[in-house]
Amino acid sequence: MLPSVSSIFSRLRFRQLRLLIALGEQGSLIKAAEQVSISQPGATKALQEIETTLGAPLFVRTNRGLEANELGHCAIRYAKLIQTDLTHLREEMLGILQGHGGRLSIGVIMGAVPFMSDALTRLLEAHPDLSVEIVEDTSARLLSLLDQGRLDLAICRTSISRQPEQYDCIDVRDETLAVVANRNHPLAGSAQLELADLADSRWVVYSANMPMRLSLEHEFQQAGLRFPLHLLETTSAFTTLSLLQKNVDLVALLSTDVARFCTGFGMTCILPLSLKSRSEPYQLITRRGVSLSSISRLFMAQLTSAQDEH
Repeated sequence: MLPSVSSIFSRLRFRQLRLLIALGEQGSLIKAAEQVSISQPGATKALQEIETTLGAPLFVRTNRGLEANELGHCAIRYAKLIQTDLTHLREEMLGILQGHGGRLSIGVIMGAVPFMSDALTRLLEAHPDLSVEIVEDTSARLLSLLDQGRLDLAICRTSISRQPEQYDCIDVRDETLAVVANRNHPLAGSAQLELADLADSRWVVYSANMPMRLSLEHEFQQAGLRFPLHLLETTSAFTTLSLLQKNVDLVALLSTDVARFCTGFGMTCILPLSLKSRSEPYQLITRRGVSLSSISRLFMAQLTSAQDEH
């Protein structure tokens, strides 16, 4: 049986975590000991302490040295996360001491990236020394990172959560949708299209049960059309654009903001198809009951002012 969290927390030391990371990088106890500036006997003892603290062996000795087992890879990955968090802690404390708030971690779904970028640009103009981490992912993944404390705030949707009451939310922007394609798509020059004109096309779409995908399924249902069978599913804007660039027959559903951005740079064209559905609005989401840093509050103010402008 693995030890309790309180037991691990009371016994694990930061130098042991440094050794874990070094062992993962070097695969040798001698080289890892050199990297963290301790003696080989000291490294041997520290590794024994780590394995005792975690209640399981983490490495297998081979002819090539020490090789992490599955639990070892898990422990090394979390040791690196702790090291990263400590780095971020120092950055944020330094920023607070210097008066600019330090560091901000933002989660954002693809469709809200242009909207978020506008607000962040204004914030950086006022706080040029600010360090920012931006994580683009699905709402489910972003809420998970928010729950873990790895994001200060997220621009996504709580409707996918089983416990939406855990969050404080502000609707910040309605999402409208557009159908995009390669500029050389056979229907790119059309004056007006109906959904039936694209019913036999291969679509690049979000995964099932995601708000944008549900909106497209609703459009097909309302038009009395069968939803396309041979889909390309992705949550990546870059993957979507790359696929459209390589195949002139593909079409994709994007937020209007992203579609206009891509079309403005000549990467795609917006097909003249009027969609009746509206996806759920983007929400500015924070963890309920958690105190926000001053820089988080400043970013929220920028975002909500951008909402008022639109």
